[in-house]
Amino acid sequence: MTGDTLAEAKAALAEDGWCVVPDVLEPAAAAQALERLWAAAAEVARRGVPTFMPVLDPNASNVRVFYLLELDALFRELIRHPAAVELVQSLLGRSFLISNFTANIARPGSQSMALHSDQSLVVPEPWIQPWALNIIWCLTDVRFENGATLFIPGSHRWTRRADVPADADRRLRPFEAKAGSIIAMDGRVWHTSGANITADQDRALLFGYYSRAFLRPQVNWNAALSPQTQAGLDPQMRGWLGLDADANTGESAADMRYLADQFAARGEPARR
Repeated sequence: MTGDTLAEAKAALAEDGWCVVPDVLEPAAAAQALERLWAAAAEVARRGVPTFMPVLDPNASNVRVFYLLELDALFRELIRHPAAVELVQSLLGRSFLISNFTANIARPGSQSMALHSDQSLVVPEPWIQPWALNIIWCLTDVRFENGATLFIPGSHRWTRRADVPADADRRLRPFEAKAGSIIAMDGRVWHTSGANITADQDRALLFGYYSRAFLRPQVNWNAALSPQTQAGLDPQMRGWLGLDADANTGESAADMRYLADQFAARGEPARR
């Protein structure tokens, strides 16, 4: 992945509402992440946490894994990967929160969930600005046949539910990418999970969900992360997870230090 590749991706994300960045992970790294994901799925099952969510999926062929940041340090590294953060900040601005990090492994026979946009689920219309973003990590090759996420091009410009056309399902297109790629998707894009119609191919995706700092995260990380995990986080990561006292001000302690440094470099006093 080159700087030009990322610059082109950011431009596409701003204009089209999505982009694909190939080769963020080497093939061996993607395969290792997939192995660690299956281990995480086994661990949550051991803890009694269901990996099948009937409210989301029609059958148990979709394996859902939640609280990835608690389960393995590898996922804590991916959620803050420089390429992911750069894409997030290009759309949402420098201050943001990590709202959630989950996985969906579509096994043969899995079916689609309901059509939705992530932003429409958490804030009322109209949806004028991008307030949320998904970074989707492809741990396997992703194709229409094995259950690629289906999206409607241009739907990030729909501002109300009345804009969703009656033939929305017929407008769906697959995000297709090689293992090791990331897909960035504006939170206003209408989409659904694809059906895996293969006989023997899994489709494994990680979904890093980021939001503007004034939105309440989907996960209460103070409750979801163990004291041991929290103790290993640096100030920047704590700010992005909303773990400190100023979680929802839009200016974390790390942000304030950055601003103070910028003012100091210009010989100005820090301002609120």
